Amino acid sequence: MTLWNSLPLRMIRKKLRMAAVFVCLLLALTVMYHQLPVSADVTRLLTGRSANAAAAEGESGGLQEELRKMEYKIKTLEQGKKIYPEVKFLTYRDRKRILVTGGAGFVGSHLVDRLMMQGHEVTVVDNFFTGRKRNVEHWVGHENFELLHHDIVNPLYIEVDQIYHLASPASPPNYMYNPIKTLKTNTLGTINMLGLAKRVRARLLLASTSEVYGDPEIHPQNEDYWGHVNPIGPRACYDEGKRVAETMCYAYEKQENVEVRVARIFNTFGPRMHMNDGRVVSNFILQALQNESITVYGEGEQTRSFQYVSDLVDGLLALMNSNYSQPVNLGNPDEHSIMEFARIIRSLVGGASEIIKNPAKEDDPRRRKPDIARAQKYLNWSPQVKS
Repeated sequence: MTLWNSLPLRMIRKKLRMAAVFVCLLLALTVMYHQLPVSADVTRLLTGRSANAAAAEGESGGLQEELRKMEYKIKTLEQGKKIYPEVKFLTYRDRKRILVTGGAGFVGSHLVDRLMMQGHEVTVVDNFFTGRKRNVEHWVGHENFELLHHDIVNPLYIEVDQIYHLASPASPPNYMYNPIKTLKTNTLGTINMLGLAKRVRARLLLASTSEVYGDPEIHPQNEDYWGHVNPIGPRACYDEGKRVAETMCYAYEKQENVEVRVARIFNTFGPRMHMNDGRVVSNFILQALQNESITVYGEGEQTRSFQYVSDLVDGLLALMNSNYSQPVNLGNPDEHSIMEFARIIRSLVGGASEIIKNPAKEDDPRRRKPDIARAQKYLNWSPQVKS
């Protein structure tokens, strides 16, 4: 049986129609090329409306329509193609697989930016309680980046070389909103991350806090100071949660040989802060921009030391990649009173916002200033941005 005899009749007709269309098009192009007059027979051939020709043109038109749709989709995809910042190329030996918990948050997202630009493979884990996807969405789709919606109070199974454990609410309104959740994140979450570090032999850096010093009785605070903390006060869920997290880190280091680093982070400001997160800087800026009264608590004589987020990221990277395993303060030793901050922000923003005083908050630390001698000695780190 020949090939033609084996084909269905409708298929043969379709092929003949397509061949006829092709011949007509070829003839038309030839005539145009040679600038020859088109005969009546050719005109009838090209413009005739016989049933077969109409059907063939219908099929050809459908094909052209599909091609136009495909071209439009391709053009749309090309126009919408994501352009990423140019990252450094690292060899397989130098490139690390790095996990950042809380990586969609304020500090975490800036750390992710730096790690990505250095050429590492970065996995962000966040439950988006305070983190925001938009903080890292400029990396979504990059071959070195992965974003996981996951709560670290549940175990995580992943292969990594380093773990930056930043997951936890950090502003008073957020961590006091759900104190049990805050405690679980800083205890169960830390146990899960330490267990992961043990299993894959990764180094873990804990983002602790200056809150472990409570309302300090020495000034400035160095890392050997044990703190002055109210274990049942409104801030205790965060303060004690971080203190327990530090204890667990060093227990795992001693018993399971897990490499740990602990950063005690002091007040930090910069882009991607939540305007309504209840921290002093964001509160004052928002109130001044809206020409509302700037609210201080107490007499405004409490002091704070604010570092810029880029300085903090420098410190976290230096600590992670150092050989020093004891706690290290990361903060700016430039100290200002809350009232002074309010006046500075009002003058920078402009407007006529009145500064008003409300009753002091319970357990609000009176003074807070880091002693950064240890960071300077072992990490060669000090803040570069004046606060």
